[in-house]
Amino acid sequence: MPTIAAVSKIDLPYKVQQQQVKDYALQLFSTDFPLVQKLSGIFDNTEIVSRNLCKPLNTYADSRAFEDNNKDYIRFALQYAIEAIEACLVATNISKDDVTDIIFVSSTGLATPSLDALIVNQMKLNPHINRMGVFGLGCAGGVSGMAKANALAKANPDAIVLLVAVELCSLTFLRNDYSKSNFVASSLFSDGIAASIVLGDNHKPQQQVSFVASGSKLYYDTLDVMGWEFLDTGFKVIFSQDIPTIIRKYVQGDVISFLSKNGLELSDIKNFIFHPGGKKVLQAYTEAFDMDTDFLKITRETMNSYGNMSSATVLYVLQHFLENGYEDGYGLMVAMGPGFSSEMVLLKMTKN
Repeated sequence: MPTIAAVSKIDLPYKVQQQQVKDYALQLFSTDFPLVQKLSGIFDNTEIVSRNLCKPLNTYADSRAFEDNNKDYIRFALQYAIEAIEACLVATNISKDDVTDIIFVSSTGLATPSLDALIVNQMKLNPHINRMGVFGLGCAGGVSGMAKANALAKANPDAIVLLVAVELCSLTFLRNDYSKSNFVASSLFSDGIAASIVLGDNHKPQQQVSFVASGSKLYYDTLDVMGWEFLDTGFKVIFSQDIPTIIRKYVQGDVISFLSKNGLELSDIKNFIFHPGGKKVLQAYTEAFDMDTDFLKITRETMNSYGNMSSATVLYVLQHFLENGYEDGYGLMVAMGPGFSSEMVLLKMTKN
């Protein structure tokens, strides 16, 4: 079975406290958004303590064209993706020339040639590398990317697959959008960049974290639950208050069905590697699974420290498990995203 050799994450230089973001958002919205005081408690209710930002907080007051924000996206995405990749290569002692595949996951900016091509060109990776760009999966992209990396490594036992997730959510902030959704988004989303190396069976990894199975599900008639509305000014966030309800209604049954197909029960899972979404999403997971233990402790701590970094967040959670220790047994990665959809990856996590 393919294995996860390493995961790296980026701590951005402009990490800020949630209270600072709250004060700043109230200042920006106070004149033109009548509900600002009524909704200000949203920032406190997220349980987020600090946020990852790619630019200084005071720069978000400027009204900028989509073109300018997207140029920043390309510049920062390339810079920090390469940093994350290089950290993975150093951790695994793998030469960049030996990388066979690269998967680039993002939903917060546009580039053609795609970012994976820019990475290959700047790092001078193997020019024959197999490239895969994944756009539009939002928060589900990190788990889906892992599933795709597994598929590539399973098809080629000699594969060394780079998975890169870059989400610069802060650059999608619309300065002159005084909608409730934009205000709520300003309380939750932040920037994250993570990379991982997945190895085919002919390689011997230091980490003993191997793939077992993956699964996806798209829920009919939920297309308007989460996503982007593309405007002249940029990406306008869409997310519905129905997300926790959908999780409570479907996810437990889907997870149990997925595990059953692999001969397992929920009690067999020792490491829960979930994308946090937000406080209400975590509450919905907790209610749906009704477990005695705080099975989402690491997921919650990641959200507290970084905010919601869309697809990259679950890789930050996984990195925490790999760096700080995990229980011997099975791990389950779960994330929800636009579609509305769910992605799952089952891991076997064995201590050396």
